[in-house]
Amino acid sequence: MTLLSEPFAYEFFRQGLFASIMVGAVCGLIGVYVVLRRMSYIGHGLSHSVFGGAVVAYVMSIDFYLGAGLWGFLSALLINAVARRRKVGADAAIGIVTTASFAVGVALISRTRSFTRNFDAALFGNVLGVTVADLIAVTVVACAVTAFVVLFYKRLLFVTFDPEVAPIYGVSRGWVDTLFALALAGVIVASINVVGVTLIAATLVIPASTARLVTDSFARMLALSASLGASAGLLGMYLSYWLDVSSGATIVLLEASFFILAAVWGALSSRRRHETPSATSSPLTMDRPIDRQAMEHS
Repeated sequence: MTLLSEPFAYEFFRQGLFASIMVGAVCGLIGVYVVLRRMSYIGHGLSHSVFGGAVVAYVMSIDFYLGAGLWGFLSALLINAVARRRKVGADAAIGIVTTASFAVGVALISRTRSFTRNFDAALFGNVLGVTVADLIAVTVVACAVTAFVVLFYKRLLFVTFDPEVAPIYGVSRGWVDTLFALALAGVIVASINVVGVTLIAATLVIPASTARLVTDSFARMLALSASLGASAGLLGMYLSYWLDVSSGATIVLLEASFFILAAVWGALSSRRRHETPSATSSPLTMDRPIDRQAMEHS
């Protein structure tokens, strides 16, 4: 019990633990849509874009969440606008907008050199340095994104699996895509102080990919991905405390370990099914179709 309770004597650990659990859960939740819509690159790109906004906010002495949030939302809207042009693909749109924003941040750092002391924290996260304002921001974003996923569940389901058919059933793909991009930008802004620019993409993609290996049910995939993210945040904080290593890196390595275990378990299950003639279920692979029962009832 001493091993479990000792870290709670420190306020920085309690705050960091709460932030890690909340960020892990919300990243795992929205990461399901990122993975299923094959948008992994946008999470990586938007994090770099938000970094540029964070530097601009710091240089102009603007509140971090206000400056980085507005910059991230603007980047998300620009990506959607550019991606709709037939001659420019979505991947190119992401690359253009996000790398330009990141370059703005790097240029300002090289010019002013006043952001240097916060550079490592922005890139790699500083979960042990989170403040009460950070906790409030993470909580608000987590609640807002969860509400968005619940209220737009059927619309998101349509746009994820049948984007071409969605307009026929009255689902505005443009609005749903825009709101999703804004929600994703909000998650990244709230997470940047916890896991950093370089690791946000991993917290979005790995739990959802792990859940995809384990279940065919879309609803269960949402719950499992969020649970894996939260569990990695909890266990990662404890391990980083006792091992004295980066909290963000520990959380991501734990998520990667979950993925490896799920992949190995899936491979062993597939092998047993092939060895058993009466086996009728399909192997657990990333290529099998998601159960669309929810689509049929929507």
